[in-house]
Amino acid sequence: MKVITEKSELKKEIELLKSQGKTLGFVPTMGALHKGHLSLVQRAIEENDALVVSIFVNPTQFNNPDDLVTYPRTLERDVTLLQTASNDILVYAPTVEDIYGEHVVSVNYDFDGLEHKMEGKFRPGHFDGVGTIVKRLFEIVTPNTAYFGEKDFQQLAIIKKMVEMYNVPVSIVPCEILREDSGLAMSSRNVRLKPEYLEASPFIYETLKTSKIKFGTESAKDVVEWVESEFKNHPLLELEYFVIADVDTLETIENKKENTLYRAFVAVYADDIRLIDNLALN
Repeated sequence: MKVITEKSELKKEIELLKSQGKTLGFVPTMGALHKGHLSLVQRAIEENDALVVSIFVNPTQFNNPDDLVTYPRTLERDVTLLQTASNDILVYAPTVEDIYGEHVVSVNYDFDGLEHKMEGKFRPGHFDGVGTIVKRLFEIVTPNTAYFGEKDFQQLAIIKKMVEMYNVPVSIVPCEILREDSGLAMSSRNVRLKPEYLEASPFIYETLKTSKIKFGTESAKDVVEWVESEFKNHPLLELEYFVIADVDTLETIENKKENTLYRAFVAVYADDIRLIDNLALN
């Protein structure tokens, strides 16, 4: 297991691998790794000859400065967890300066409106930060394939759009959401949940599953109103949004159409911890 902090050293390692004809997988992360990340890593190992995992808390995608400060940084623990999957992983754990130099700023992107839906409404500038760091990492790592979890489904859609817009030579592999036994979507933020909020949090996935059942027989409007009512009556969890959207355009739907795939998206505050989840409806 090599932990590399400078892109110049990483590029030398990658050049050597590619000179040997090896395929390269990539799993970009912000650290505080958990079993969800590990499932991406294991799939990438199975499908590639070599693997780079980046661990970098990207400052340009945090619209809330407090969130950036409190985001867990656990590099030593992360490396130990990665070693349970393989000792041959290249871990890229750069400094902010190694990524951005002296100018820590985002590029302003137009992702055909995808960036203004859902998360984009509540986290201004977030997807500019995501696009900036992912494009930069792709340029440094030059992977054949990159793996992203569907928990951040909107982010996944935007990364696919960026790859298309800039003709980036990488295949994007979406991976299913990994959940706790309780149904809570695995997230680095879960470790910060107070006990009573951790106990309450499975309500999010239970509500998503019931909304899927209701969507089979009821209108999207009725399902949204039911979900909003459920959270309004919950003593601990505060709903930020619940949206039913077209999977391809992420447009909020008013009426169902045949031969169209839909997904439910939710963002919830558990005290000061913001949790997101989503579920395919058909």
